[in-house]
Amino acid sequence: MIKKKGIHISQARKMLDSGQPVELTVVRLKDGSLIHYKNAVSLRYDYYKGTRNIKQLKSGQIRTIHDVCIIGIDDFEVYL
Repeated sequence: MIKKKGIHISQARKMLDSGQPVELTVVRLKDGSLIHYKNAVSLRYDYYKGTRNIKQLKSGQIRTIHDVCIIGIDDFEVYL
């Protein structure tokens, strides 16, 4: 089993704010399932709501996610 390195959510936010495409793993609030986004870029962050708009480059879809629901970015596990 390969261990992944862990990073703090603040480092993950910096990676997202850089504007570079990343691969995200997010927990869905509704049912706890995992959602994987490949080649996603962060468009906008709302500090007061704790949400972020991301765009999938392949499909062009824009989604809103909660930062606390991000559990993986690229090859890193994200912790709070």
